[in-house]
Amino acid sequence: MRLDAHQHFWALARGDYGWLTPGLAPIYRDFLPDDLSPILSKWNIDGTLLVQAAPTVAETRFMLDLAHQTPFIKGVVGWIDFEAADAVDQLNQLAQDPYLLGIRPMIQDIPDVDWMLNPQFAPVLEAIIHHDLVFDALTLPQHLTALHQLAQRHPDMRIVIDHGAKPLIAQEQITEWATDMTALAALDNIRCKLSGLVTEAGTPWARKDLEPYVQHLLQAFGPRRLIWGSDWPVCTLAASYDTWMDTSEALLADLSAEDRAAIFGLNAMTTYNIRT
Repeated sequence: MRLDAHQHFWALARGDYGWLTPGLAPIYRDFLPDDLSPILSKWNIDGTLLVQAAPTVAETRFMLDLAHQTPFIKGVVGWIDFEAADAVDQLNQLAQDPYLLGIRPMIQDIPDVDWMLNPQFAPVLEAIIHHDLVFDALTLPQHLTALHQLAQRHPDMRIVIDHGAKPLIAQEQITEWATDMTALAALDNIRCKLSGLVTEAGTPWARKDLEPYVQHLLQAFGPRRLIWGSDWPVCTLAASYDTWMDTSEALLADLSAEDRAAIFGLNAMTTYNIRT
């Protein structure tokens, strides 16, 4: 099965996408399953993982409703309020839906780089483990030290780093990021998404700008712990779905067919327990 393990839908009238403003004109409109379906068919992609884009439980329920209505959505990575007194109850209720496969706090938007290490979150993280969900880490390079500590505290929690932790590709900064990602890759409970890189590369960008970062991720994690995603429609701020797919295939062209198949689907299925 070929899978896109990171895509979004939204309906602006819902009103909880605080980051999505008219200044992001190319994506400041509704994006729903009918918009993505023909693109998936073109690339023979069998299913997707739908990922939260708003810090509300209401949006998670919106995504779960879409999953029940849309055959190609194989699972949802949702959101809960870690800081709420009833955070565990929120998670227990959402986890009753079999389409919920992961939880993603929007760490990149939280000023405190050590936020995820708050000891008060331990019961929530234990509930994520109990429900066999994935912790999607929406982090920036400055969060990687804390993420390493979190992963060590909770070795039974599966963690997937979104977008390669958004390296500073446009600034050509790689050394510190690479060191931190190598350290994370040494932990057995960490996986990483090969997604979201084009929007970190600046404009104009070229494949050669991405190559050192992708090669490092391949070297650190190996092809059996990397998970491909489009980050559509956010990716369209820098590249069309077609361009990102073409670029991804070119960047991975030297791998074996089996390794490419793993990155483009199998790894997501095993990490998120996606059922066909």
